[in-house]
Amino acid sequence: MSLVWIILGGVGLWALIRLGRQADRTSRVQWRVTATIFAAACWGAAALLALRGSWLIASCLAAAGGWLAVSSRQREALPRAADNEMSLSEARRVLGVADTADPQEIQAAWRRLMARAHPDAGGSQGLAERLNAARDRLLKS
Repeated sequence: MSLVWIILGGVGLWALIRLGRQADRTSRVQWRVTATIFAAACWGAAALLALRGSWLIASCLAAAGGWLAVSSRQREALPRAADNEMSLSEARRVLGVADTADPQEIQAAWRRLMARAHPDAGGSQGLAERLNAARDRLLKS
């Protein structure tokens, strides 16, 4: 019986770790939380049934739990606009500058944001590219 508690504790720990990593949009977060709880329940029930000898039902529940875990982690790819497709208002919003910003203000805002968003400073490549695209769009117009 102690093996059952170890398995259930492991499944519960996995669910808590997974739920702690939910940092997506709120519409997807609710689905991810629900799918994680159901996947953990499926795997716990599958472990209990496997210990009792019901291998067919246990394998079906384990497969259902795996499908829930994988499908809830799928992310939709956001459409990326090319540099010349970024609108002026979007570029201003990305850099946080006003409509009347001059090139020096644009450069200052870019430097301030790039100091945090650069991949070498712990930022992401995508965000750095977006900041560069916004700066280039505003300086060209």
